[in-house]
Formats: sequence, C-alpha cells, structure tokens
Amino acid sequence: MSLFATKPLSRIIAESEGGSHTLKRTLGASNLVALGIGAIIGAGLFSLTGVAAANHAGPAVVLSFLVAALGCAFAGLCYSEFATMIPIAGSAYTYAYATMGEFLAWIIGWDLVLEYAVGAATVSVSWSAYVVSFLRDFGIAFPPQLAASPWALVTMADGSTAHGIVNLPAVFVICMISLLLMTGIQESARVNAVIVVIKVVVVLVFIVVGWGYINQDNYTPFIPENTGTFGQFGLSGVVRAAGVIFFAYIGFDAVSTAAQEAKRPQRDMPIGIIGSLVVCTVLYVLFAHVLTGMVNYTDFKGAAAPVALAIDRTPYLWLNKAVKLGIICGFTSVILVMLLGQSRVFFSMSRDGLLPKIFSEIHPRWLTPYRSNLLFMVFVSLFGAFAPIEVVGEMTSIGTLFAFVLVCGGIIVMRRTHPDHPRPFKTPLVPLVPILGILVNFALMFGLGWTNWLRLFVWLAIGMVIYFAYSRKHSNLATNKVMPHEH
Repeated sequence: MSLFATKPLSRIIAESEGGSHTLKRTLGASNLVALGIGAIIGAGLFSLTGVAAANHAGPAVVLSFLVAALGCAFAGLCYSEFATMIPIAGSAYTYAYATMGEFLAWIIGWDLVLEYAVGAATVSVSWSAYVVSFLRDFGIAFPPQLAASPWALVTMADGSTAHGIVNLPAVFVICMISLLLMTGIQESARVNAVIVVIKVVVVLVFIVVGWGYINQDNYTPFIPENTGTFGQFGLSGVVRAAGVIFFAYIGFDAVSTAAQEAKRPQRDMPIGIIGSLVVCTVLYVLFAHVLTGMVNYTDFKGAAAPVALAIDRTPYLWLNKAVKLGIICGFTSVILVMLLGQSRVFFSMSRDGLLPKIFSEIHPRWLTPYRSNLLFMVFVSLFGAFAPIEVVGEMTSIGTLFAFVLVCGGIIVMRRTHPDHPRPFKTPLVPLVPILGILVNFALMFGLGWTNWLRLFVWLAIGMVIYFAYSRKHSNLATNKVMPHEH
C-alpha cells in the first residue's frame, strides 16, 4: 500500500455512524462556542498584551490583535468546511487522512498528541503557581516544595532555597479534569461553560472598570516610530507583535475534535469555530485598548504582571484577586479542552488501526473513550509533577501551526478530488483564503526559535519508528479490514 493512500470519505463517514465505536452526540452550538473560548482565553491575554505593547507595537497592539485574528480566520474557515464535510473526532488528523494520505495523517496526529499533552502539562504547572499565589492572598500557605518539580528551585518560608519535590496541584488538576472527561462530554461541557462565564466576566469587569481610567495621552503616538530595527515599533512592530500574541488565539482548532459529539455538526461546527474566534477577538481588542490607555506602553517594559500595573492606577485593588481568579479559570478550561482534544485524536487513530484498539474502547455507560483519558491522565500528570517545564520552552504551538498549514492545503486538494461532495459550509474565495492561511501560518512558524523546530523533528522521528514498526502493519486501510458496522 502506498504511504499516501487516502481513506475514502464514504468510509470515514460510515465508520463514525454505528457500532461500538460511537461517541454520544450531545453538544449544541453554544457548547461548541464555549469550548472554543475555553481553549483560547488562557493567560496569554493577561501577560502577552503588555509585552507586545512595550517591545513591539505600543498602543497599536490593538491592530496586532486584528492581524493575528485574520491569520486564524483563514485557518478557521478551512477547518469549518472540513468539520461539516467530515464530522469526525480526529480533527486535522482525519482531514489529512482523507486528502493527503495515511503517512501525513499519522504525522499530524502524532504531532497533535504532543501539542495537547505537553500543552496541558505546561498549563497545569502555571495553574499550580497561580493557585498557590491565590491561596497566599487569603493567608493560606501551601508548602513550596510540594508545588514544584525536582528541577525547580523554590524559596522556603525562612528565605533559604531548596529543590522542589513534586508539583501536587498540577497533578490534582489533571486528575480531576481527566475524571470529569471520562464521566461524559455533557458534564464536561457544563463545567467548561461555568468556567468560561467566570473568566469572560473577569475580562469584561476589567474593561468596564478600566474604561473610566483611560488617559487619552497614552494613545499618542498610536504607532510609535520605528527604531530602525525590524519589529521594534512602526508598521513592522505591529506585524511582529501579531506573531507574539498569535498564541493567545490558538485553541479554536480543538473545537473540531468534538465534531463527533455535536448534535448537528453541519450547522454547529462553523458557529463554534468562527463564533469563538469572533468573541475572543472583540474581547482581546477591547482589553488591549483599555490596558494601553490606562498605562503608557513604555511602563510595561520588564513588567511581570502588566494587568496588575494597570489595576494599581485604580482604587479597585480587589480586582487583582479577580484577575488571578480569571487566570486560574482560564488555565482550567484550557487544560480541559486540550485533554479532550488529545483523547479524541488518539481515539480516531486507534479506530483506524494505527494505534492499539484499547484506545478506541468506549465506556458502556459514559460513552467516552475512557481508556485514552486514563492513559493521558497518568502521562500528563507525571509530566506536570516532575518535568522541567522550562525545557519544553514556551509551548509555542509549532504543531498547531503545522496542522493549520495542512488543513488549509487539504481544502485545495479536496476541492479538486471531491468537487461534488456536499459542503454544508464552504470556505469562501478558494484557493485564495487557503493560500493566505498557508502563508500566514508558515511565516509564524519561521518566527519560532530553532529549539521548537528541533523538538518537533525529534518527536516526529519517534513517531516514524512507531509508524513503520506497528501502525503501517495494523492499519485498517492496509489490511483492508472493515469496521463491524460497515458491512
């Protein structure tokens, strides 16, 4: 069998519609929008806005948010077409299987597993730090050595330093969320909705309260003059800042991993993907406008907590605690959506025979791929507990950008190979929109450090070994094995 044998669309759809490998369709459009917002609004908004304004764009960081949103929109429109044509759990992995063949599908699936796993572990460590700090605000002391990995140095109560032992809060949050995901998608979606409401309220309160403390002088010059170096202010600074804050947008693609659990995927998937992008863009632009209006962009230079700096200019210091709560909620929902996305990609790969069958077993009562969830609970919580997260580097989602590029390319291929297949949602201006999506996302990938590329290649090399040693021989497509309900 060719490495680039594609899986027929008719077969992909048939396999998802019956038998024991069926997930429960319970999510509506509002659940999907909430999942998207849950994945997108993390801490990036609170930390990156100040950094991008201070170093690259000044008050014009609001334009940078629009530029970054445009880059995401190209990919989002392509995801929407695929999610309505192929409403299956695997997201970019399944789309690549249908358009570019098994080998590329394996690469992207393997790559997404890393992004979601390491992403969830990284976020759990930040969650732990904020929760410990939040408890301290209320006079509750948590032993510092039990909130850090053995690689991290912590400051003890007496001022001495020691190595951490284990990051217990990180393990706690991953285990709790994994158990929630195992018990059902509807329960998970409800909890996510509550968390999303809290963090959106925090962002809105900051915007409304801060609006009254805007000093118009802080907006001039709106685009500070370029210093002579590309990316340091001027128009090039606006573009460079868009690259920096792009990562505050990543996550909407995780909505597509829930396609098999959507009640009406043909109608609701585009609403979930584009809707969450629009809501977050509006919030981001207003947030950046207020932040740079309250504090002059030059004051953010070297500031670890730019939002706290702005709140200190108001009499509402309780807002600092509210923002911390908002960040903790932000992290919680990001972990939830990442662990959800990851288990669904693994589920799809296992169902195609590329991974052992155990990962696509569905719980008889909860109707979730619980064994996948269990595996990741152990793997990700160990990572969160003991791994030197700094080594993972800024979890610059090079894999997500790579997925965006393949999905945009896949739309062009699909229009050629399946011109007549029903498309409930059509990406506008093909091939222009997908080509722009490929160019923007490639440009952002090149902006990432070589260490990110190295990490991607090492992980893909491990994936190649597994593919040629196991997956290629067991693939349903290669062995021509038909799923039981497909006869």
